[in-house]
Amino acid sequence: MCGGCWAFSVVGAVESACAIKGKPLEDLSVQQVIDCSYNNYGCNGGSPLNALNWLNKMQVKLVRESEYPFKAQNGLCHYFSASQSGFSIKGFSAYDFSGQEDEMAKTLLTFGPLVVIVDAASWQDYLGGIIQHHCSSGEANHAVLITGFDKTGSTPYWIVRNSWGNSWGIDGYAHVKMGSNTCGIADSVSAIFV
Repeated sequence: MCGGCWAFSVVGAVESACAIKGKPLEDLSVQQVIDCSYNNYGCNGGSPLNALNWLNKMQVKLVRESEYPFKAQNGLCHYFSASQSGFSIKGFSAYDFSGQEDEMAKTLLTFGPLVVIVDAASWQDYLGGIIQHHCSSGEANHAVLITGFDKTGSTPYWIVRNSWGNSWGIDGYAHVKMGSNTCGIADSVSAIFV
């Protein structure tokens, strides 16, 4: 198993940000980030912030998944020429929105999906519903992507895209209670600019 959640969340955010800007929705290479991002440990774990720093400072162009396919293991970095087509970021911002989830929602609406780090130790058995308990803030161990929220019901929730496949949760997504920093969802938040 490859512990590449940090790379999946960052690549998902770049894909979404590019699509929101009117570019075609592309499957970009998670393996490129796993193999090439510095200050990370590939499938043994990593930091979304380190990956974003790498993308930003090096102005890396993420190539399509078809050009650098996912192998679920560490590999040597494949370099591409400067003329290679790809998608790069213009920057990113990192936030601590604990106690400020309304501001976090505004940031999501302004910039698109947000990379967050959560305590997902209890998420293995998630089958649906709204995650409200059995996790803590301050025990971050998993990176995911917030793609939206729903405030229409009695319990507002974040819509969270996970990297554990479509058979997990609600077609690969989870609903996490808004407003109480459930699972530390608001502690480490990154928005990406393309």
